[in-house]
Amino acid sequence: MGTKRQGYKMQDTGCRYLSCIVNRGSCIGSYRALCIMNQTGFTLIELMVTMVVFVLVMAAASQVFTGLLTQFKQQSKIAETDIEGIIGLEILRRDIEHAGYGLSWVIPAGINYEEASAAEAAVYNDAPNNPPRAIISGNNVTFGWPNAVFNDSDYLVIKATNVARNAPARRWTHLSTGDVKRIWDIANENFVNGDRVIVLSPGTSDANRRSLVVSGGGFHTTYNATDGFADDTETRFIYGINNPADDNPPRMPFNRADYYIWRSHIDPAQDDVPDRCAPNTGVLRKAVIAHADGSRRDILPLLDCVADMQIVYGIDIDTDGAVNCYVNDLEDVLATVDAKNIRDRVRAVRVYILAQEGQFDRDFTFNPPVASGSIRVGELSADLPGGSCTGETVLGRDFKLNGITNWQNYRWKVYTLVVKPNNLREKSRQQTVDSRQETGGRKMNKKVKRFEDLEVWKKAHKLVLDTYRITRDFPFLQHQSEFFGRIEVLSYSIRRSWIFKRQ
Repeated sequence: MGTKRQGYKMQDTGCRYLSCIVNRGSCIGSYRALCIMNQTGFTLIELMVTMVVFVLVMAAASQVFTGLLTQFKQQSKIAETDIEGIIGLEILRRDIEHAGYGLSWVIPAGINYEEASAAEAAVYNDAPNNPPRAIISGNNVTFGWPNAVFNDSDYLVIKATNVARNAPARRWTHLSTGDVKRIWDIANENFVNGDRVIVLSPGTSDANRRSLVVSGGGFHTTYNATDGFADDTETRFIYGINNPADDNPPRMPFNRADYYIWRSHIDPAQDDVPDRCAPNTGVLRKAVIAHADGSRRDILPLLDCVADMQIVYGIDIDTDGAVNCYVNDLEDVLATVDAKNIRDRVRAVRVYILAQEGQFDRDFTFNPPVASGSIRVGELSADLPGGSCTGETVLGRDFKLNGITNWQNYRWKVYTLVVKPNNLREKSRQQTVDSRQETGGRKMNKKVKRFEDLEVWKKAHKLVLDTYRITRDFPFLQHQSEFFGRIEVLSYSIRRSWIFKRQ
């Protein structure tokens, strides 16, 4: 039997055809060998070059991404600081504006009260029997450990019934003959039984104006037990102090809030200051003096990463109601720093706060605006109307940044508050007469039916609209470059900050 030959036509990987007339086994074997010899691919060198190029591209992309992420974090922290400043410093501004609210100008003989117990806070006490000073501060204070880094910063004290954060402290009403009390239209503005209150008599002369009313040897009572504090000849004023659920009975006939820079420990790892804050900075706090024991309680952080605070007073030398000059320390211009002199002379309060914006930035170098390593926490006296009462060149001080490690890599900002205290003294009788003449002797009490009718809302609404108009053409989510990315974050932060403040 002869050998049977079969013909095959095959194609290799080189796309050429082979014809062979062999037996099936030998032909397939030859084809396989030929296919293996003619297969193509990447060499090891080509693979290594490709990997190197890929790594370089990824490294460049990661650098760009890291830079964008860093800028985003910086701008976010700056925006966060700005919002903190708006909210916290607004609380401080409002409290200064209300300094003296509900305070007694006359403490009856034989009535004693207690005040702050902490050593740093007790310096500003008016206890046991002096009329409380509405606003007072320590200039260039020396602090104890671990806050000695804040030496030469100022310490501010405000006394008023409404500086506490409890509900009764925000309330007041009239007390008429027969223990009749005025009830307000808005329910949460009315006292409730058990609220601890004081009663003041309006008086008829400087000798007895705003006298603290005493009954049964006590200067305070509860809202449902004021019958012994009413009078048949005059309408008196009730001011809230605290709530039985909040604290003990009042140790003083007012509330008091202290403002100062604070940190809890010298070791940053054990401190309560945020990690992003520069060394030797702290938290600006508002602390309400507790009626239970005189300690600083009800702590409210106002602003993080604060390095310094300076207080400057606008003084009315001739008591005509206008500021004549400015001073760092009331003791330098007032013969006696008592409640009456403060009411008669202090017309404006300027607060300067040095704080860090954002966080540490190794690519940023801060340029001090005053001198090498210094920044002015205050103003030149020549730049203020009337200048300095005592001939000082700088109101506030020039703060040396050298005590802060790597201070050049932080952004520093000086916040300035200019506040006119509205409750230090009553309107004069002539002002009251003039006001009645202007209104035809009628009591002007126009009710506001909608919040849109409030002047403050109208101004805030206009400000928000103006902000949107100004930032309308700023790029939003359109550009990917670092430059436009910064503008986008800044624009967004401006808009959000004003909306937040408005709310």
